[in-house]
Amino acid sequence: MKLNKFVKLLPVAAAIALMSAGANVNAQEVVKIGHVGPLTGAIAHLGKDNENGARLAVEEINAAGLMIDGKKVTLELVTEDDAGDPKTGTAVAQKLVDAKVVGVVGHLNSGVSIPASKIYNDAGIVEISPSSTNPQYTLQGFKSTYRVVATDAQQGPALATYSTKTLKAKNIAIIDDATAYGKGLADEFEKKAKADGATIVAREATNDKATDFKAILTKVKGKKPDVIMYGGMDATGGPLTKQASELGIQAKVVQGDGACTDKVIELAGDAVKNIVCSEAGMALANMPKGADFAKRYEARFKAPIQVYAPFTYDAVYVIVDAMKRAKSTKADAILAAMPATNYDGLIGNIAFDSKGDMKQGVITLYQFGNKKKEVLDVMKM
Repeated sequence: MKLNKFVKLLPVAAAIALMSAGANVNAQEVVKIGHVGPLTGAIAHLGKDNENGARLAVEEINAAGLMIDGKKVTLELVTEDDAGDPKTGTAVAQKLVDAKVVGVVGHLNSGVSIPASKIYNDAGIVEISPSSTNPQYTLQGFKSTYRVVATDAQQGPALATYSTKTLKAKNIAIIDDATAYGKGLADEFEKKAKADGATIVAREATNDKATDFKAILTKVKGKKPDVIMYGGMDATGGPLTKQASELGIQAKVVQGDGACTDKVIELAGDAVKNIVCSEAGMALANMPKGADFAKRYEARFKAPIQVYAPFTYDAVYVIVDAMKRAKSTKADAILAAMPATNYDGLIGNIAFDSKGDMKQGVITLYQFGNKKKEVLDVMKM
């Protein structure tokens, strides 16, 4: 009787064994890639735009199927909010390290990327910033810091050259938001503007939470500048431009990529016509596959691209390209493969110099005719 029971159980046991073996055959390795940027606060729209670019890349890679060294791999995007704050940024950087991500796309702000970069470097994890432009980010001697945009050492001079050569500015006022990004961009602009023979008639500082710029602008108005340069984000650059117009200042306000967004149109109002701004990369309209990307992005997220979603999208693909070349999903192997990157992405060819900067930097200048962002010039640096 006991033997019969044992015999009856044999097919069940065999089936369980086969199911288990099948599960092992089809088992997928889950590999985590981190994204971090400001998802709350005044520039949350920029952080969400960056996150969306990274998410679209992860979803497309998973849908296509990813094989690394003969094993099926599924990517998981682990996203964190740094609120655009350096202290929060280092805390969430450690959180991503603890989550065992193999690479990080972020941070958005230079002032957050710079302190957070030490944490990733100590952990041996590659960090690719899609939008941090302060030169100091890649000048720390870390082997883990990369970016897919040009730097302020290129962006600042491009804005200065446009101001002095095209706008014929002789007297320039400079205002920055006292962040690593805003001040860094303003410093680079100032050096080039002076070299071009311009006189800096005022150098003022505000902060990235300010809303009222009338006192600074009244002081600047008295100096009668031909051009005002502002180093900061759209959340402050838009209102500053609007308030300058309200005070009767008709000078062009030149600004960097942090303020070169569709959002600045809303924040500056009619005064947006006075803005000339730059992006530290190729314009979406000039990317061969830009229009197709925009369609896919808008279909997925029901919103237009702000600025750097194409750059976060490519940053994910660059990490995956390093995985493929390393034939490994290990963070240290991915990091070791990064210097040899030569990837043709949405934003163009991506290859890095010894610091982790792009070998070919492009600066695009824009104006806002009829409250619409339009390409003004493209400068290869």
